[in-house]
Amino acid sequence: MIGSYSNKFIQFVISLVLARLLTPADYGLIGMLGFFIGLAGTIIDSGFSNALIRHKDRTDKDFCTVFFINCGLSILMYAILALSAPYIAKFYNQPPLIDIIRVYSLTLIIGAFAAINSVVLTIELRYKTSTLISTSSAIISGCVGLVFAFLGFGAWALVFQQLAAAIIRACLLFYYVRWIPHFIFSTESFKKLFGYGSKLLASGLLHTAYSNMYPLVIGKQFSATDLGYVARAQGFNDMAAGTVNGVLSSVAFPVLSKVQDDDQRLLELYEKYIKISAFAICPIILFLCGVAKPLILLLLTEKWAPSILLLQILGINYIWDGIIKINLNLLYVKGRSDLFLRLEIVKKTIAFAILIISVLIGNLIVFCIGMTVYSTIALYLNTYYTKKILNFGFLKQMRQIMPYLSFGIIIFLEGLLFSWLIPNNLLSLCISVLVCIPTYIILCRVTNQYALYEVLNIITPKLGRAGIKIQKIIGIKQHT
Repeated sequence: MIGSYSNKFIQFVISLVLARLLTPADYGLIGMLGFFIGLAGTIIDSGFSNALIRHKDRTDKDFCTVFFINCGLSILMYAILALSAPYIAKFYNQPPLIDIIRVYSLTLIIGAFAAINSVVLTIELRYKTSTLISTSSAIISGCVGLVFAFLGFGAWALVFQQLAAAIIRACLLFYYVRWIPHFIFSTESFKKLFGYGSKLLASGLLHTAYSNMYPLVIGKQFSATDLGYVARAQGFNDMAAGTVNGVLSSVAFPVLSKVQDDDQRLLELYEKYIKISAFAICPIILFLCGVAKPLILLLLTEKWAPSILLLQILGINYIWDGIIKINLNLLYVKGRSDLFLRLEIVKKTIAFAILIISVLIGNLIVFCIGMTVYSTIALYLNTYYTKKILNFGFLKQMRQIMPYLSFGIIIFLEGLLFSWLIPNNLLSLCISVLVCIPTYIILCRVTNQYALYEVLNIITPKLGRAGIKIQKIIGIKQHT
């Protein structure tokens, strides 16, 4: 969590400076690439990373086989994107995209060459090393982006930032993970891993296509500026809650894979993950929605004001996102990639129907509402197999989430009230922080919520005397 938030915070601070130097249209240009880069990345991975993490009997032969598959596919995807660049630029009526695509797509090849080293870190749970790598690449690449932004390179500053991040990350992965590929390719390894990964590939393509379809359609139907507003709204939500969701999901998969044959232990861990996820996500997102106006006007200036309402609408996606991912992790852990694919087909059929309706209406706010409606439907559908496998369905999960969601709504209303009553943006934010955070902790303490004790018992022992003082202030002892 520390690693991910330090990395995200650095990127966020840099993005704030970049947002003042660049325009929404510059961000929109890069956002237009999301659909194509996302699909290419999914094809390159082809589900092999998850297959390697899940299999307990993996060998160096398996790693080498996947390495050469990833590298070959990355070169193929780059060639396709480079040749398709003029047509993509024509689709958006944005000629600068031709060169941008051909340079930005190099990150796919660079990332593929270090993908196995990243998998090894995950398998070995070496999160301190991952933190060092991600933070270092964020700082250095951020400085690269800022330099080019100051020099007036516009959208190219974001391209060079991503390219630098990919190069630095790859170099550090090879330095800290001394895994070097051998010239081995095993058809046996390919069949074993692809049997599991192929269904994840199909599922991943559906999910990636949908996730990036909205930027594709918004960029085409509206403008690069409108797409920039959406991207910035999502950026705030991702910084606030996407990090927590990503951390819990990435840690859950390798850990739960170790107890994949013990259903009772799996159920206990899933209940714990859902409570902790809701405890962290609900207040973060709902507080952010409450203070969206003073936050955006203070940090990004008036030119980004249209992002305020979009941020508030899209925030609901991130509340459900962590719960959605935790439920999907069960299918990963149980090796039921066939069920995962079946579920994705059903969800994405609904998703594209909602997207078509949004296109017909043709309103940017409706597009964002459509994304939120789909996210809520996906939450319900994702609990279907969790109920069948562990008897832990939608209603039981909602009962675990509801206290934290209710308390989050209270601090949302507090933040909204201060935003409305206090015209000074900085003062409004400060008062909201000083009132809303204690309100949430007090509500959790008074109602004796499990996740509060669990999180504090993880954090406070590492803080020494400060941790003891925190426990005394909140009025709790070690919880069992």
